[in-house]
Amino acid sequence: MDDEELLARRMHAQFGRPDPATAEVARTSGGVQAQDGPAARLALRARGVADPAGPARAAAAGDVVTLALMRGTLHLVPAADARWLLGLFATRNLAAGARRRRELGLTDEVCARALDLLPGLLDVPRSRAALIGLLNARGLGVDPKGQAPAHLIGYASAHGVLCRGADLGAREPGYVPLPAGGPAPADPAAELAGRYLAAFGPAGPGDFAAWAGLPVSEARRAVEAAAPEEASPGLFAAAGSPEPPAGGPAVRLLGAYDGYLLGYRSREVMLAEPYARRINAGGGVIRPAVVADGRIVGTWRREGAEPVVEPFGPLPRGVRAALADEVAAVAAYLQGRRPALRSAGTRQRGDNRA
Repeated sequence: MDDEELLARRMHAQFGRPDPATAEVARTSGGVQAQDGPAARLALRARGVADPAGPARAAAAGDVVTLALMRGTLHLVPAADARWLLGLFATRNLAAGARRRRELGLTDEVCARALDLLPGLLDVPRSRAALIGLLNARGLGVDPKGQAPAHLIGYASAHGVLCRGADLGAREPGYVPLPAGGPAPADPAAELAGRYLAAFGPAGPGDFAAWAGLPVSEARRAVEAAAPEEASPGLFAAAGSPEPPAGGPAVRLLGAYDGYLLGYRSREVMLAEPYARRINAGGGVIRPAVVADGRIVGTWRREGAEPVVEPFGPLPRGVRAALADEVAAVAAYLQGRRPALRSAGTRQRGDNRA
């Protein structure tokens, strides 16, 4: 398999299955990166959720929730899957944050008291500040201005007490009780590996380990248990993965921290080294990107409701035409209108002429 075929298959796996249901896209994507709310909505749009109101409606209905899961970062997942996914990652994430909690004065006693009090404070969706205010009114004594509130709420989330539901306002998450959810799969790690390979494959166990934040040995076992198809030596795809259709070129504008850029051990195949720092200049920041046929070909920014693209260099004629359609679709989405979304097929020879 050459790089062109690999990227075409990955592009189709990520963006080639439009579905109007936010929860279904979250499920088939293995979770949607969600530490930035507007970027998460753009990620859902790129994967088929054309209705700008769809994500908020799904959160308000309780169909999706947001939790710290893979790599300890926030992901939007179906409410039905939240508890078994939390079971995979909570212990690891709690251990990773233990030292910082101690530094912030969040002793075991303070955290235990918060776990006792919080269920009685979630009769309605509440902001983090409101929850900390109510806890302090009951004598908890948490500094409301530093990082302690975020770490305390994260601790409670990892214990299955609460999660993010619908936003209460612009960039103001609302916290609600974690839903009961559905039954856990017999092998949760294998279930997640199967979803990962369906959304990111062809990929290897090392890629799954990097995306999930799991030890490579555990990731390798999970991938084997998922019974994937070997697409190329060391690279696997979900069994029965469809071939990308002819057509294209396929172009998407991706928001910050998009899962496509965080889903593999290396970005080398998709992002040429001279441009890597224009996407990730350091500090963990992943800038919005333009992807064409699986390759990152530029960045973009928002000016009002208009996307402004900054390509890395001259783009072939076919990519320019598809990019113009995508820019118009994203502009409509940002203005609250429901645009059409072209399928993410592969390009035919001749479609990318300069």
